Amino acid sequence: MVKVSRREFLKTGAATLASFTIAPSSILGKSFGHISPSDKMNIAAIGVGGIGHSNINAVKDTENLVALCDVDWNYAKGVFDEFPNAKKYWDYRKMLDEMGKSIDGVMIATADHTHAIITADAMTMGKHVYCQKPLTHSVYESRLLTKLAKSTGVVTQMGNQGASGEGTDLVCEWIWNGEIGDVVKVECATDRPIWPQGLNEPEKEERIPKTLNWDLFTGPAKLNPYNSIYHPWNWRGWWDYGTGALGDMACHILHQPFKALKLGYPTKVEASSTLLLNACAPQAQHVKMIFPARENMPKVSMPEVEVHWYDGGLLPERPKGFPEGKPLMPVNGGLTIFHGTKDTLVCSCYGENPFLLSGRVPNAPKVCRRVTTSHEMDWVRACKEDPEYRVPVKSDFSEAGPLNEMVVMGVLAVRLQGLNKTLEWDGENMRFTNIGENETLKTCIKDGFTIHNGHPSFNKTWTEPINAQEFAAELIKHHYRAGWALPDMPR
Repeated sequence: MVKVSRREFLKTGAATLASFTIAPSSILGKSFGHISPSDKMNIAAIGVGGIGHSNINAVKDTENLVALCDVDWNYAKGVFDEFPNAKKYWDYRKMLDEMGKSIDGVMIATADHTHAIITADAMTMGKHVYCQKPLTHSVYESRLLTKLAKSTGVVTQMGNQGASGEGTDLVCEWIWNGEIGDVVKVECATDRPIWPQGLNEPEKEERIPKTLNWDLFTGPAKLNPYNSIYHPWNWRGWWDYGTGALGDMACHILHQPFKALKLGYPTKVEASSTLLLNACAPQAQHVKMIFPARENMPKVSMPEVEVHWYDGGLLPERPKGFPEGKPLMPVNGGLTIFHGTKDTLVCSCYGENPFLLSGRVPNAPKVCRRVTTSHEMDWVRACKEDPEYRVPVKSDFSEAGPLNEMVVMGVLAVRLQGLNKTLEWDGENMRFTNIGENETLKTCIKDGFTIHNGHPSFNKTWTEPINAQEFAAELIKHHYRAGWALPDMPR
């Protein structure tokens, strides 16, 4: 029998899998099909510090943690020590090469820019995947994972845990039951970032710690000189690795509007922010997206709706009737206001604590499935169900992928704000239709702010003008560094 390496499989696997609605288990092994509910899943975790540890804790009492992978063994040490029997790896590719046959599912909690490639590699090997939010770093990557989920049939879940919460269910049920009428405007906000943003790119290279593999952390992105301002945790604010406050929190806060209003692709987007730097996300930003009318539901219409996003301390106006003395921003750092033709619905991050400004408490039919375990364990539950009768999880990629496109579309609007126009978006073909062939854009490299003898100076350093179409195309679909590649887009 001829052996095929994981990398060789990945080159051809996506195209082969795309020809199956559900690939035979004889091709992909036990993990692709049915796992007996009495069996324990063999789970590998990639990115185990921080939120990755939390994901592991949710499944560790019932499932087997067989492999742990992290590029920073100092950051991961506590988790490594907690699971001495799990095999440890620096490189997830080596882990999948060596242990692919014994792994049923993979939990991914790395930096944003590596979510897509790790998730795609695991899916094309037939592994069920749980991936932290934001699902991907770009629109193209989101579309790819959406289609891979359909073509491979593996169980997928994005780590926006509010999707499995009662609050999200209630928001959907109230809106679908017509409790606030037709929704024509939604305003969302977060008090993030709580990490540094709006920073100049560091000018000095630092010594890479022995416990960190900087090349593997960088993965498909361009290889920048190492600086401790990037890692750990602070990578979120840097465009090469993260998506700023919007990418970090919008999958929690925009999910309820996306689901309840059955949103798809926006048709128009625009944004403004504090100083936009070439390498780092701004301190605060506002994004506006227009979504076209959708198919009406039995009890509520779905007209054109505008969705606003605010972060960095910016907030929408207090809606009429909002309780005096009550902070507009909830303590959990997220706010959503649905402006309906009959009433206004307000909820906090994850859809929690929904209420109507009229004071009414709706008694809408409970049409949403409730999750009584956890977001992670509901994923485990689905992995163990027969694919023919499987009950979908709450944020599988058929929903999480398009939602994430909406989120990273906001990032696109912010980064293209220098064009000074409302951008028109062709969602089906993933392109802007009103950026001219000869339009150019320049971005600020350094803010150049100094104070000398009490006098401020603003001596900004700018990039040379670049072609705006080419820049937008790169943001939509990243060119990966040599040695890193995504599988082909399934048809």
